[in-house]
Amino acid sequence: MTPHLEHFYINGRWTVPADGANAPRLPVIDPASEEAFCTIALGNAVDADRAVRAAQAAFPAFAALPQAERTALLARILAAYEVRIEDLARAMSREMGAPLAFARESQAGIGLAHLRQMLATLETYEWSHMRGSTRVMREPIGVIGMITPWNWPMNQIVCKVAPAIAAGCTMVLKPSEIAPLSGLIFAEIMEAAGTPPGVFNLVNGDGPGVGMALSRHPGVDMMSFTGSTRAGIMVAETAAATVKRVSQELGGKSANILLADADFSTAVAKGVAGCFGNSGQSCNAPTRMLVPADRHDEALDLASAAAATFRTGDPARSETQLGPVVSAAQFDKIQHLIVTGLDEGATLAAGGPGRPEGLNKGFYVRPTVFGRITPEMTLAREEIFGPVLSILPYRDEAEAVAMANGTEYGLAAYVQSADPERARRVAAKMRAGTVYLNYPAWDSAAPFGGYKRSGNGREYADFALDDVTEIKGVVGWA
Repeated sequence: MTPHLEHFYINGRWTVPADGANAPRLPVIDPASEEAFCTIALGNAVDADRAVRAAQAAFPAFAALPQAERTALLARILAAYEVRIEDLARAMSREMGAPLAFARESQAGIGLAHLRQMLATLETYEWSHMRGSTRVMREPIGVIGMITPWNWPMNQIVCKVAPAIAAGCTMVLKPSEIAPLSGLIFAEIMEAAGTPPGVFNLVNGDGPGVGMALSRHPGVDMMSFTGSTRAGIMVAETAAATVKRVSQELGGKSANILLADADFSTAVAKGVAGCFGNSGQSCNAPTRMLVPADRHDEALDLASAAAATFRTGDPARSETQLGPVVSAAQFDKIQHLIVTGLDEGATLAAGGPGRPEGLNKGFYVRPTVFGRITPEMTLAREEIFGPVLSILPYRDEAEAVAMANGTEYGLAAYVQSADPERARRVAAKMRAGTVYLNYPAWDSAAPFGGYKRSGNGREYADFALDDVTEIKGVVGWA
């Protein structure tokens, strides 16, 4: 447990909220027990302003540092992060219900991957180049306001902070108030690494109190937001008055097309695993499985069998594969959508409403599979954010592509085929920011972001550096 539950990290120091003892406190709920296990302080616009002013003051000197010094800082952050891996894993397991092994290997491990990838990217990234007689230069955009979600805390914090540090930007982070402990530990990591005062600042708070204050602040040059499409629209609208850059990674309703030549026994099982991972709480999860109509029942049986193998339970137990979802609000939303699926005539093949057998407390959801879903059904359109898979039949490849693209989202898509060339051809037709062919390994160098209402901008590796920099052309250089 971090000792800084009621502090913010501003200008290189742990500080009390501007309202001191009168600042509101928020209980942090353990989703496995439904009980509060600690309390954090919530900030307000005054706290956000203090942090922004610290970031503004630190920016000129940090932006002017030689690249080698910022790279060395990233290496120190990586070393300090490695020391705190277990603390991060335990914090995320407790605050969001991730099984401990998954929290250690994936939730905490992904932050390491982003730091290592950024260090590798800096070895070849071009900060300037000549175009005729013009020198084209990339320079840090300035102060970045960062709002991150609860479902992948370290993924979203580190994939924003690492490129900002690399580029010479300063920043104010508002992590999710639902899962704030890992963010506080990350601030301790930044402190241990010797990050210059004001370069990295953290203020806990909710969206109206701190998130909107950062979005409207004239001293913030860019907002980097990950969360729901609804909240992302509010950030963009608030930021518009100061004409700052807004980068958003929002919701998703990703299609997983199983072409007729795919190995269904493997493709369906892996598709179920992809949908259920992190208790279904991933914005790029393959939640819509599209299968040939004449193989729908086969896919439904395979998916039902795969769902039955998942062990849901206490995140602290080594055999647990699925922990609870993060909150009562999430649990209630998922239950409502499951019931809606039944009411609209979908075929329930596994799971269903209520908690799994033997789990009478905690926000646990039964691993659920629905079949005979049609595109107009709620389950085919709304992001569920739980372990619920929808299987949709299609007549031919053209209809599969149309169904996959027939959503307001465009974050990710998946294609399974025994013919790599056919898979590539279908991938080219997907209106999505990332397309995954035949369940490849995750790639920290691939661009991450979406089309349509899934957001704008791209994160990870050099794509993130492009997003946090301004382009300057010096004409007549040569």
